[in-house]
Amino acid sequence: MTTDTNLTFNDFNFEETLLEGLYSMGYKQPTPIQQQAMPVILNNKDIVACAQTGTGKTAAFLLPIIQHILKAETRHLNTLIITPTRELALQIDQQIDGLGYFCSVGSIAIYGGSDGMAWENQKQSMENGVDIVVATPGRLKALLQNGSINFEHLQHLVLDEADRMLDMGFFDDIKQIIGYLPKKRQTILFSATMPPKMRLLANQILHEPESINIAISKPAAGIVQQAYVLYDAQKEPILKEILKNEDFASIIIFSSTKENVKRLEKSLIRTEKSIKAFHSDLEQTEREEIMRDFKARRLRILIGTDILSRGIDVDGINLIVNFDAPPDPEDYIHRIGRTARASKAGVAITFINERDMPKFGQIEALMGIEVAKLPLPESMGPVPKYDPEAKRKFEGGNKNFKKGGFKKPFNKSNDRKRS
Repeated sequence: MTTDTNLTFNDFNFEETLLEGLYSMGYKQPTPIQQQAMPVILNNKDIVACAQTGTGKTAAFLLPIIQHILKAETRHLNTLIITPTRELALQIDQQIDGLGYFCSVGSIAIYGGSDGMAWENQKQSMENGVDIVVATPGRLKALLQNGSINFEHLQHLVLDEADRMLDMGFFDDIKQIIGYLPKKRQTILFSATMPPKMRLLANQILHEPESINIAISKPAAGIVQQAYVLYDAQKEPILKEILKNEDFASIIIFSSTKENVKRLEKSLIRTEKSIKAFHSDLEQTEREEIMRDFKARRLRILIGTDILSRGIDVDGINLIVNFDAPPDPEDYIHRIGRTARASKAGVAITFINERDMPKFGQIEALMGIEVAKLPLPESMGPVPKYDPEAKRKFEGGNKNFKKGGFKKPFNKSNDRKRS
């Protein structure tokens, strides 16, 4: 099915109050995933959809679900949305608030790591009655086991970012949670990839589902992809030079581990004051404050692990730096997908050391393109030769490395005009 450029949200016969919320949030024409998924969900059929971040998939399931709620004869706790991270749970909850603002559809986000007061507020909201619960698996499982939540009237179950939940070890938790739910329900599964374990889960919990696949594993056309081949000791100096480019007003830096994220923040904060590390050791209130500041452009640079690649939805990010190359091609797609959203342009730069050459070669093979390799300034010393077929292990580093200056981190002639 191709995109129908003449189709509008009015063609789906949504309630006027839902359309009012929809258009007030700036939605215009339905995206391909919305055009294909919404009729299936409106028809109460199970669905398994492969769609990458940035395709409009959240609205693809929220809009028809809210429509179902508005048309229901009686209002109960209608829908459960399970998602891998608290950041994503909060974002979906906020999107429900916006879409349902004019039609009084209520939701609550339930996640671990919150303090006692936050949990009391969550319980109070459920007791007062909500239409939709958005939850992370761990906290939801605990609530079900102690009888704090009842899904006897549940009509819809959504598993969002399902592959990420399985990567995080939630397979058994999800199976246990589903055991508490009514067998007669609509199940909606959204995933960026479809590995064997995901297919197993889908076969066990969905009934004759419709399948939709929306151009996964391909980055947005507006992303200018570039890379530096270098030694580990050269990463921070070239990163500092890149950050001097004031054209980049909103930046995410991805590193491989929480410890590396913390270390990088300490190193960069000496010269970059508008920078914060985002990791699981922070209190939830701290994480929310950082995210608010980043969205409002009070914070220029965010450093995090792959939790950020699927856990945030912020427009206007114009630079992604993979300080450490991602572990697999799909993670690369999700990381760089934070930029060039909503048809805007952006730049994604990856640092490739000797150890990362084989996996970056796999990334290029998956995308079907060769990412431009930018030269390091001569003052920074020699660099390794890019060999994506290399299989041997390296210790990394370069004893001959010398620090030097660098004024232009990427070739602007290859860049696109950024909004």
